[in-house]
Amino acid sequence: MTNILSIRDLSKSFYNGEKVVLDKNSLEIKNGQIFGLVGLNGIGKTTMIKMIIGLLDIDEGEIFVDGIDCDDFAVKQKFCYLPEKFQPSQHLTGIEFLDVFCSFFGKRVSIDEASQMCNAIELDKEVLYMPTSQCSKGMGQKLGLISAFLSNAPLLILDEPMSGLDPKARIAVKEIMKNYVKNGDKSIFFSSHILADIDEICHEIAILNDTKIIFNGTCDNFKKQQGNENLERAFLSAITKTTAK
Repeated sequence: MTNILSIRDLSKSFYNGEKVVLDKNSLEIKNGQIFGLVGLNGIGKTTMIKMIIGLLDIDEGEIFVDGIDCDDFAVKQKFCYLPEKFQPSQHLTGIEFLDVFCSFFGKRVSIDEASQMCNAIELDKEVLYMPTSQCSKGMGQKLGLISAFLSNAPLLILDEPMSGLDPKARIAVKEIMKNYVKNGDKSIFFSSHILADIDEICHEIAILNDTKIIFNGTCDNFKKQQGNENLERAFLSAITKTTAK
C-alpha cells in the first residue's frame, strides 16, 4: 500500500524560534486510510495542517502528497482542504458554489448528486438554490463538507470536521467518510478532539503533545499501550505522562 501523505522531520516555531510548536515530527499515511490527528486545543494540529497545504512555511523537514513535494503547485489538485470555520463564497448559490469548487478537481456537480448529499448530511435542499450569503454557520459548514466529499480529491484534509454538528449529522458524516475511502484510492486526514469519533472510524491515529508526536498507530494498540480500553482516558494518561517528563 503506497503513501498518500508523507511528513518527514517536520518542525515549526514562531517568534524567532522562541515558541516551538512542532519538533521533528514524521508521519506516513497510506492510500485508503482514514487517519486522525489528535491533541488538545492549541497544541499544533492546525499548524501542521497549514504547513501541509502551504499556508505556513516549513522551518525544517519535508512534506509529500502522493509523492509530490508540497511546494510544487501540481500538488494542489491532490488534496481538498476544509478549515474548521468554513463559510462559502457569498456571491453564489449553493449549487453554483459546489460546481465551481469541484470543477478545480475536474468534477461537475449535478442537482441530483448535490441533493442526495444534502439528504445524507441532514441539510435542507433549499440551500442549493439560495445565496450562500444567507446560510447560517451550520449550513455553511455542511455545504463545505459536501463540497469536499463531492470533489473526489485523492486526499481530504479536514480540520475538526465534526465540530458543531448534532449527533445525527455526525453519524451521517462518519458514514460518508468511510464510504469515501472504501475503494482504497482515496484517503482522509483529519484533526479532532472528539475521541469517540476518532475511535470509531480511524484506521490509524497520531497523538500530538508538547511539540512531539508521542504515538502513531491504531487506536487499539494505543489503548493497549496505555492499559485503558477507553480512548479518552488512554489519551489523558499519555499526555499526562509526556507533559510530566
